[in-house]
Amino acid sequence: MASFETLRKDFSKYVQQSLKTSDVASFQKKCLEQCSNEKDRKPAIDQALRDTLIVLLSNNSNNTEALEAYITFCIELCRKELATMSVPVMLLSDTFDALTLNHCEELFTYVENNVSIWKEELFFTSCKNNLLRMCNDLLRRLSRSQQTVFCGRILLFLAKFFPFSERSGLNIISEFNLENTTEFGSEKSQENVAQPMDVDEEKTDPKISIDYNLYRKFWALQDFFRNPNLCYNKMQWKTFSAHASNVLAAFSSFKLEDQKDCPIDHSALEAALEGIHRDSHYFAKYLTNEKLLELQMSDSNFRRYVLLQFLILFQYLNSTVKFKSETHELKKDQVEWVTETTGKVYILLTETPPNGAAFAEAVKHILKREEFWNGWKNDGCPAFKRPAPEPITELDEARKQQRPRRKLGDMIRDAQAHGKYYMGNLELTKLWNLCPNNLDAAKSKDRDFLPSLETYFEEAIEQLDPAAGIEEQYKKVNDGNFGWRALRLLAKRSPHFFVHGNYPINKLPEYLEMMIKKIAKDRPLTQADVKQQSGETPPQEQTEQENNGVSLKQEPEAETEESKSKRVNRISRELVEKLAETIKGDWKKLAAELGYTSDEIVFFAKKQSTLEQCQEMLIIWTEEDPEASVGNLKAILEKLKYTKALEVLNANVTAEEISTTATKTETTTTPAAAVVPVKVEKSE
Repeated sequence: MASFETLRKDFSKYVQQSLKTSDVASFQKKCLEQCSNEKDRKPAIDQALRDTLIVLLSNNSNNTEALEAYITFCIELCRKELATMSVPVMLLSDTFDALTLNHCEELFTYVENNVSIWKEELFFTSCKNNLLRMCNDLLRRLSRSQQTVFCGRILLFLAKFFPFSERSGLNIISEFNLENTTEFGSEKSQENVAQPMDVDEEKTDPKISIDYNLYRKFWALQDFFRNPNLCYNKMQWKTFSAHASNVLAAFSSFKLEDQKDCPIDHSALEAALEGIHRDSHYFAKYLTNEKLLELQMSDSNFRRYVLLQFLILFQYLNSTVKFKSETHELKKDQVEWVTETTGKVYILLTETPPNGAAFAEAVKHILKREEFWNGWKNDGCPAFKRPAPEPITELDEARKQQRPRRKLGDMIRDAQAHGKYYMGNLELTKLWNLCPNNLDAAKSKDRDFLPSLETYFEEAIEQLDPAAGIEEQYKKVNDGNFGWRALRLLAKRSPHFFVHGNYPINKLPEYLEMMIKKIAKDRPLTQADVKQQSGETPPQEQTEQENNGVSLKQEPEAETEESKSKRVNRISRELVEKLAETIKGDWKKLAAELGYTSDEIVFFAKKQSTLEQCQEMLIIWTEEDPEASVGNLKAILEKLKYTKALEVLNANVTAEEISTTATKTETTTTPAAAVVPVKVEKSE
């Protein structure tokens, strides 16, 4: 058996040969032939990979593409179980140690793009500590003030790599970085101290003069931003509130102008500054020299950073943090000051160009998300898991066992094969397949009719009678097809069925039931009703009525004098037709006198001829108006001076009174004479 040193040299030669062609299969074959024992083979291959990396770095250390290809080759060896799983990350760590920071930033792009590989179960467990150590080593080499972008990329990579449940990178107990101190000039010679500036006064001069007093207050605020818990101290709070008010007042007195509003050639300015902006650098910490503060306050970015620090501090002071001390709580007047000052800060952010309003809205959104993050930490940072599926019930099991539902396209295809239509609804499918040609069926004269209300609602009226014993769910008013046709019939007959009321009805069956009861009360008597009034109801039916209570049709046993007079004074259908012939030319005046509204008159005017319009108007008045009588109609016709109509009315009323008088003489002879007068006379 070959020694470890021999295996290392041979495997190094195999790696360099296979790396040129990226042929992992040939490398695997050679390694297995060279050494069949896995315990001896893996350490030798790991060391051979390290040796090869040294060769690559010594030959072309600036070629990041070659280094990326080499790490990819090592990953494939790990997938073939030829090398240890942590070897690729260890090689990356060694590479970062040997490269300059500029080349490290280029190579780190490869690490970012392959985050899905590092999160695989094959590499995550063995590589997570090595990756964390590698990133921390890079962060120690970087400058937090000059290379902030690279630092941010590393932190974002760690956030993507580790799961949400990983709490090692969280500031769980809400500690502050107290080492982040800001030094500024604290000693000034008396001759250099300028007169204090009253920042509350409005200034017309676009520029602002900075004195040492404002300079000291401005940079002293960084101590409170660094350690917000100082604000809970009474004396420190007075200092902070005074300094903050002065600084914000200085910002308010010195407004920045948007470059778009300046009368300059923007295209020439942008072309001149294009190279400057392209090579500009970003600094996380600003210089604290007093001479620079005036220029810094004229910088919109500098002003935004300071205002954003205020908002972050105010949010912490008002938030509920789990690890806050019990004494760390603002008083009522302090809360009011924070709320008022927060509004001022947002106004200043909105006024700061460019795009101040959009920037302020973005800040609000970010701070709102921060509240959710704070609440999650207060709850103990629970792991983010998918909600557990609901338990499968017996009903779900039964549905699974049912026959699978056919596809809609298959059902339409089968129906067309038999010359039928499938509309997706049982009633529509039935309607469309009644006749071969639906257009001809729709033009048929048999369909051109309008049933009367009494005929259409006859069955529904019988079902509403408690004596019928029909259960609620089987009544026709609960049938959607019946209700749809009933509404069309009611709308066709009269608009009075749809008048606005003080008690709206939520459901269609309730409305239909109310209308049907009204129709049943006003409909003419049938033969069965006459028999019931005359006392000829069979004993069995009488017993059922007594047991079941009062019927829906509560008619009196005998006709009273009042009802007789109403029946005599009632306007017949024949009289309506005769009157319509004489009034059809000017029926709208009569309709207005009868109490119809303008909308109802427009509804009647939709009929084809004036005769039909007038007839419909008079029929509805006689059927539904309780004051519809011959006397009232006579008075209205006299008022409108419709002489021909009065003559027709008087002639018909005289004939009806004669027949009514003869009938009244016969009915006084015997009560039963109204039904069978001949038989009664013979029996006497």
